[in-house]
Amino acid sequence: MKRGLGLAAATAAMAVAPLVGGTYHVLLMLPFMAYAVVLLGLNLLFGYTGLVSFGHALFVGIGAYTGAFITSRTTIRSLEVILLSAAVLGALVAAPVAALCVRYVKIYFGMLTLAFGMVFYTFVLKFYRLTGGDEGTPFLRPSLLGHAFDAMPKIDYLTGPYYYYSMAVLGLATLVMWRIVCSPFGLCLKTIRDNPAKAETLGIGVTRYRFLAFVISAVYAAVGGALLGPPTGNVDPTLAYWTHSGSLVFMTLLGGFASFFGPVVGAFVFIYLQNWVMSVVPYWRLVFGAILALIVIIAPEGLAGLVTRRRPAPAERA
Repeated sequence: MKRGLGLAAATAAMAVAPLVGGTYHVLLMLPFMAYAVVLLGLNLLFGYTGLVSFGHALFVGIGAYTGAFITSRTTIRSLEVILLSAAVLGALVAAPVAALCVRYVKIYFGMLTLAFGMVFYTFVLKFYRLTGGDEGTPFLRPSLLGHAFDAMPKIDYLTGPYYYYSMAVLGLATLVMWRIVCSPFGLCLKTIRDNPAKAETLGIGVTRYRFLAFVISAVYAAVGGALLGPPTGNVDPTLAYWTHSGSLVFMTLLGGFASFFGPVVGAFVFIYLQNWVMSVVPYWRLVFGAILALIVIIAPEGLAGLVTRRRPAPAERA
């Protein structure tokens, strides 16, 4: 009941934000919603399957560059086509990567995903004619549901139609992921996470389930990456760099990977806290890192864990 009320309140607050909030803070909601989609998928792999990927920026970059290539090299502007193309390409790239990586666990899995991520980063950095190199590729303004908004000022476009479109995509992604984790497939992933050997004896194909979780996670990352492009209007190789993968993992830890909505909370706090620290101190990375470290020490289960932590009963306290 409390979770439902909290979710309804958060949804209502997001819906009215463009009407009552400042433009700057509303614009910060755009990367938050994009990263929330990415982290919903990453947490399927991390929190529910027990595999930590240090190269997930690979799929974020694939989604972003797919949208940039479509809008700048073709006449297609439909964001629906862009998101679908990003999801398909993300799945196609994830399939061979997952086929190799899911055969390993723990640090070996993380290092393999990191290696593939750096291969993609080198590709987009060096193939200048295709990707624009370190200058990036323009991501032209996409149309939404068949409607072009070329005549609308960019700020009005981003804080209006694009904002609510991103919110709808996040809502749909959340609903689909909720059904996945609550399905028998999601229960099998939890069993694999807790005890892979026991899962094998129960007849669960551990490698196959890990493979499917990886591909689904990559699809979410690619869709989220495509949503990151329109607000900036340009896509560059930093989206695929290993530090970006580290930020994704840290957002998940910050919010709490044991909770379904924990990574979403982590993305929100990470983005807004980072922008606030950047605006008040010159050496913002030092201060920002110290604040994040303090939060993790105080809340080792993540920020969501502070809310869901069970309080001891009166008899237990006595």
